[in-house]
Amino acid sequence: MSDSILTSVKKNLGIDESYEAFDADIVLFINGVFSTLHQLGIGPTLGFAIEDKTALWDTYLDGDLRKNSVKTYMYLSVRLLFDPPATSYLIEATAKQKLELEWRLNVVREGDEWVNPYPPVVPAEP
Repeated sequence: MSDSILTSVKKNLGIDESYEAFDADIVLFINGVFSTLHQLGIGPTLGFAIEDKTALWDTYLDGDLRKNSVKTYMYLSVRLLFDPPATSYLIEATAKQKLELEWRLNVVREGDEWVNPYPPVVPAEP
């Protein structure tokens, strides 16, 4: 599989790499998914976006193999936006897969960066 984010998403959508008619639309959807991933706490601190096929998965994932499911999440998300399945059953199944991947990615993130929302209360001195 190509290391290019755009090329790999196009391949999974069944679009040949050389066919560029939909590239602008696909890039738009990819960047929207990167925005969602950023809100989930996944990816670079300042966010991430692509402009063309030169952006690579290694740049986004920074060598963290635990986040490889981001690639699947990206495909499922772009598929639902760009070329949704024809039946409601398949749409629902794809949406459920997306939700599970969000949960799993969040578990990985929380394992790395979890902060106790209830810090210990230090009693005031009398």
